[in-house]
Amino acid sequence: MTSETITTPTPDQIRRAPKVLLHDHLDGGLRPGTIVDLARETGYSGLPETEPDKLGNWFREAADSGSLERYLETFTHTCAVMQTRDALVRVAAECAEDLAADGVVYAEVRYAPEQHLEGGLTLEEVVEAVNEGFREGERRARGNGLRIRVGALLTAMRHAARALEIAELANRYRDLGVVGFDIAGAEAGFPPTRHLDAFEYLKRENNHFTIHAGEAFGLPSIWQALQWCGADRLGHGVRIIDDIEVADDGTVRLGRLANYVRDKRIPLELCPTSNLQTGAAASYAEHPIGLLRRLHFRATVNTDNRLMSGTSMSIEFERLVRTFRYTLDDMQWFTVNAMKSAFIPFDERLAMINDVIKPGYAELKSEWLFRQSAAGPTVTSGSDASRD
Repeated sequence: MTSETITTPTPDQIRRAPKVLLHDHLDGGLRPGTIVDLARETGYSGLPETEPDKLGNWFREAADSGSLERYLETFTHTCAVMQTRDALVRVAAECAEDLAADGVVYAEVRYAPEQHLEGGLTLEEVVEAVNEGFREGERRARGNGLRIRVGALLTAMRHAARALEIAELANRYRDLGVVGFDIAGAEAGFPPTRHLDAFEYLKRENNHFTIHAGEAFGLPSIWQALQWCGADRLGHGVRIIDDIEVADDGTVRLGRLANYVRDKRIPLELCPTSNLQTGAAASYAEHPIGLLRRLHFRATVNTDNRLMSGTSMSIEFERLVRTFRYTLDDMQWFTVNAMKSAFIPFDERLAMINDVIKPGYAELKSEWLFRQSAAGPTVTSGSDASRD
């Protein structure tokens, strides 16, 4: 039995494997049934479908349509039903539950507080409601024999002018469930340098932040996020591939920015399925994650928007295993990368790696021994083995 046979994970093993998620949007991961329920409760009448299965299909088809307008419309519907305290608590609790059921042991889930004020909530009330929901979801997961820890990332919209205000909010709640800051939205025309005051403030406060960069706009977005703004991580960062040349003979040359990203171990929050939807890659086989993993960049696997992409961490890994013939060792490599890059204290990251992630993968990798034993021949009492 070869090592590949031993460690190639089955779909069930992928689901049970401890996973770490760094890039997931709260408003992009609602259950379709919850959207229908909340729309009914709040009087929102704009849904394109009111039957949960059909609505879920609509979201996925809209995200796959190739139309940016239709893709953005999907978030109009989810945000529309996330304007009350009870709705935010429910959505956050279900998010934690769903991730735990998928084997995620640590997650950083992001959302933009400024997009949830239409019902009269304050920014602080939005944050407190989402934090309450995450804690409730963690409790429900424990009741089902599962363990998960969820931290919030507060996102500012890069086309708006509230980044410093949201950064200050993230800093006030940094010991109360919020682990960092992010900016999101269209990259083209809205460079991260528009929000330098927010990033300078966070650096002075010794706080953490990631920046959506290198998804749609390319290398200049990555360079600005790192060298002007000082990002700890790159949200997506997939376009770093534009600074890597692969010759016909297979030799690879890294440009100065790609070398810097790899040398500095800057985490890339890669989201394969989402990247296919946005045109950053034509197929899983052509997705840069394969080359970035071979070159030992700090690559991580993420979901981005579970509802719109019809995905989960298990589905992302299943597709990568099928495409690149990844093993449990590869899955562990991506997972440890993500945990190393999380925005919680070092000792807690180390404990998660050594006490949760590595033991979890070791147990999965040993299962072949017991499957082989169960499938082996039955030993009779008259055999040589019995006499030994």
